Amino acid sequence: MKKMIVETSARHIHLTQEDLETLFGKDVQLTPKKALSQVGQFACVEKVEVIGPKGSIKMSILGPVRPETQVEISKTEARTLGIDAPIRMSSDLEGTPGCKVIGPKGEITLDKGVIVAKRHAHFTPEQAVEFGVTDGQNIQIKLDYNERALIFGDVIARVSKTAGLAVHIDTDEANAAGLPGTVDGEVIL
Repeated sequence: MKKMIVETSARHIHLTQEDLETLFGKDVQLTPKKALSQVGQFACVEKVEVIGPKGSIKMSILGPVRPETQVEISKTEARTLGIDAPIRMSSDLEGTPGCKVIGPKGEITLDKGVIVAKRHAHFTPEQAVEFGVTDGQNIQIKLDYNERALIFGDVIARVSKTAGLAVHIDTDEANAAGLPGTVDGEVIL
């Protein structure tokens, strides 16, 4: 039985440097607040407000900056915003809806980029060999932490040199499993 941590990936936004400067001012740099499980990634002090047709939500920025701005929310949050966000892997943004983003110094209107992140598991190449998985493979994660035990299917294995061994699920999925925070899950091939 091979186990790995399962983390709840709460709503957040990834910004390009250009969009960051529009929202927060010229030459601004993100301020790290907390390191994340994926090497080099961090939650930031800075926050923005994301506006949809029905409502708005304040959310954290994750750094570092990226080549494309992307908003990641749960299906419940998508309903709150009034956005029909598809379930996608990170960076798969073609054909996705957009939104308005407001910061302290400006705002941007995205034509695309709002997604519900598809659940996935991160492995280094060495860990992938150890677990017997390949990049893009569909696996399952069993959670039997409490009386709401369940098995998540359709978890995509992502293999990269900078991976931190972790499964990422959204808040709706974490709530369905009754998770109190980060827990261990069993990998099922």
